[in-house]
Amino acid sequence: MSTSFGDLGFEDEYWTSSGSAVDSADGTIMMTLPLLSTFSIDSASGNTTDHLKRLKRYQWYAFFVTFGGYFMAHFSRKCYSTVKQQLQDEAGYSSLILSEMDTMFMGTYAIGNIISGKLGDTFSPTTVLSIGLFGSGMCLFLLNVSLWFDFVHFSESLGNFFILGVYFLFGFFQSTGGPVGTAVMGNWFCDKESIKRRGLIFGCWTCHQYCGDITAALCTAAVLNAGYAYWWALFIPAVTNFLWGFLTITLVADPVDVDIITDDVRIRMEKNAAKAAKGEDVDDSGPAPISYAGAFRIPMVAQYAFAFGFFKLTNYVLFFWLPYFLGKHFDPVTANLIAALYSVGMIPGGIIVGVVSNWSGGRRATVIGVFMSCLTVFLGVFSQKSETLGATSLRVMLAIMGILVGGPNNIITSAVAADLASHPSVKGSNKSLGTVTGLINGCGAITASIGLLAVGPLQSTFGWSSVWFFLMGCTAVGTLLMSPKIYSELFPPVEEETDAEVGDV
Repeated sequence: MSTSFGDLGFEDEYWTSSGSAVDSADGTIMMTLPLLSTFSIDSASGNTTDHLKRLKRYQWYAFFVTFGGYFMAHFSRKCYSTVKQQLQDEAGYSSLILSEMDTMFMGTYAIGNIISGKLGDTFSPTTVLSIGLFGSGMCLFLLNVSLWFDFVHFSESLGNFFILGVYFLFGFFQSTGGPVGTAVMGNWFCDKESIKRRGLIFGCWTCHQYCGDITAALCTAAVLNAGYAYWWALFIPAVTNFLWGFLTITLVADPVDVDIITDDVRIRMEKNAAKAAKGEDVDDSGPAPISYAGAFRIPMVAQYAFAFGFFKLTNYVLFFWLPYFLGKHFDPVTANLIAALYSVGMIPGGIIVGVVSNWSGGRRATVIGVFMSCLTVFLGVFSQKSETLGATSLRVMLAIMGILVGGPNNIITSAVAADLASHPSVKGSNKSLGTVTGLINGCGAITASIGLLAVGPLQSTFGWSSVWFFLMGCTAVGTLLMSPKIYSELFPPVEEETDAEVGDV
């Protein structure tokens, strides 16, 4: 039994049922591909168009499942912050333990991003995503158990230890959705049309976090307005996380798993064929997961990782401190409504940056640089006028600032990460996107967590103007870290070396 493989770039060979490439002229066995032998007989019998049709049919299911998974992560993450007041008033949680829960979560979430990305590239992404959802649901359920049985009043020290232990695990489980979900999206949206539209596709996909945040707020409002106990606002996302975890198990993480031959597989086969033609041994057991050192060696990964930290810090300061700052000048309801416009502005931000970067020929760093430069101007105005502006002016300013911050933040951890993981040095391997995304997100979260410590002392010692100047400096530093990429996009070299070897990355 044999099948022609000419349409995959092997014009003078045919493939036997054992997975060997045989020269059609003299019958010499040229190479053996253990992993791809199944493709040689079953999948490769169809032409490239058939593979592309199958790929396109499944893309939107992959979009739906991964979007929902990250939506659930933010739904379950945000629901806790919406009932903080009830946890303090009714459950007896001290302000200290609430603060320690935030700190514990941020620390393990930052580290977990780095670890989860590597796990997703090393093991089954579907398994990692499902474990994250099941684990998040279990953590929220355990938090409910501590409320039902009043652990804190039974023993404050043991109750606090239990709660912090749960949130220690919660941060790790929550960290799976970003890097691993992005990797799955990169696996499926890998055809030429999707790559051209990568900015728009990933810009829409990153709306999951804001949809989850808004849903959590609406869910809590519905629970409290209906007169139910506040812990239902924690129990509902626990159940939905479990349910979505079962749905995620059905997800196919990689087209290769269903015998769809993508461009990356073709490249790998061509490289193996070239090695076999030189008489070298070929053992294709699939692409090896990239190491952390290998990921940092990809051009611009380190710069983006540190730049994203400064951009993420700007976002975190505005997200966490705006209600507090505005509460000094407006009543609590008005202050929260004004601050909400910042979050609303972040929803279209990623889509706008994605679309504009597509129109500009994929010059994402340049578009991000323009957005952050505009943000610096708005922060300068904010530093001088924020305490005298009226409610309407603040709403307009914060909505625009939400777009300027949300766009770059969303696109860096999705479309930009996918671009970086597609660098010629790792072409033919899809085992790098999760690690790259995790490094960028994790390093960014660590930098932002450290930077947040400066906000309190700055505003209490020098006033709020110093905080906005601090954010201007952070934005400028982040943009400067990207300046080599911006320059190369604006002034590309006449000839670029595109034949870099995969090497040992």
